[in-house]
Amino acid sequence: MLPVVIVGGLHADARRATVARLLADVPGAVVLHHDLTTAASGTVVRTVRDATGLRSAGEAPLVNDCACCALREDLVPELRRLAEDGATRLAVVELWDSVEPRPMAEVVVAGGLTLAGVVTAVDPALLLPCLGNGDDLAERGLAAAADDRRTVADTFARQLEYAPVLAVVDSPEADDEDRELLRQLHPTARRVPVPSGASADPAAPGALESAPSPARALGAPAPPTPADGRSSAALSPLAAAVLAGFDVEAAAAAQHPACALLPAEADAHGVGTLVWHRRRPFHPERLYRALEDLTCAAARSRGRFWLADRPDTLLHWDAAGGALCVEPAGPWLASLSDAAWDGVPPVRRAAAALDWHPEHGDRGQHLVFTSPGLDREGLTRLLESCLLTDAEYAAGRDAWKRLPPAFDPLLEV
Repeated sequence: MLPVVIVGGLHADARRATVARLLADVPGAVVLHHDLTTAASGTVVRTVRDATGLRSAGEAPLVNDCACCALREDLVPELRRLAEDGATRLAVVELWDSVEPRPMAEVVVAGGLTLAGVVTAVDPALLLPCLGNGDDLAERGLAAAADDRRTVADTFARQLEYAPVLAVVDSPEADDEDRELLRQLHPTARRVPVPSGASADPAAPGALESAPSPARALGAPAPPTPADGRSSAALSPLAAAVLAGFDVEAAAAAQHPACALLPAEADAHGVGTLVWHRRRPFHPERLYRALEDLTCAAARSRGRFWLADRPDTLLHWDAAGGALCVEPAGPWLASLSDAAWDGVPPVRRAAAALDWHPEHGDRGQHLVFTSPGLDREGLTRLLESCLLTDAEYAAGRDAWKRLPPAFDPLLEV
């Protein structure tokens, strides 16, 4: 089966350098790219290129006035065509700027293809500017559909946190704080350095001239991929990392607030991560009044939380760029009947078991805030002030349910 690798990210120069490096490192590799900038004219432009230049170009019509939908419809047939030509050894899907890797990864797997890896390309010097950018994608010409309401910050955060591999370009503008921020935002990722000078255009002067891989320099056949269970000795560090294999279901579970692999407590190079975990519910009105201050307290915050007036609903906290998204993420497992547990995925049950309380079960607050210059003490005080007081807590759950439902407007109740 033809291995497929997805390369995404809002940092376009870093993404192109990563793609160029893969073309240089893996003989027989081709890059499939859908350019969504032409969506206003009713089409998406598809290109296929290899290390020597452009191989083909075509157009895909919009689907329901949605460029991203057109990409999804066109992606699998094109990958199958590449698999059938017999000459392609690796298909690199270079996503357009604001396209997120998760839906594309799920499309590839649902299409019966072999997804060998997902990588997000990053310029560390652009981390904070992206995470602090609350502009709508439409304002930047990056919307993937007419009704795309995503922001630059939340889109970039999802791109960064979904991929198990980060291709980090060697940016002269990046400093220790930038690199530490990247480490704390996604501590479990494998970070692979990529030369920043690699050109996105293989035919451009000087393109792909930096450090050819031994296999390419010796004219050896295309190296086998680790995703197929074979040796990776001939692969460069980047190719070996992105071809290590990818589990779509595990990646989805790692993003779910109930079992997400959230960052741990950290403090280095002026960047801090606060992990705040409590076993008492929030007072809905006090938390609602504090939302703006909490959202602006860190470049990135995420996790799950428990409102006193909604004892059975796990709520997802997702903030970046000064904007907060709060949404229901299903029930707390403690609220389910024994029979309903049979339908709960094993990874969810395991996560709950690790954090089980004899009285409240898996209910609780687990919020993580990451930012340069993080005010830990002030943030902790503000969070603590939003919890039920001792008297409110002692009043019991029937009283909690009668508290003012301040979050109804946010949750569209």
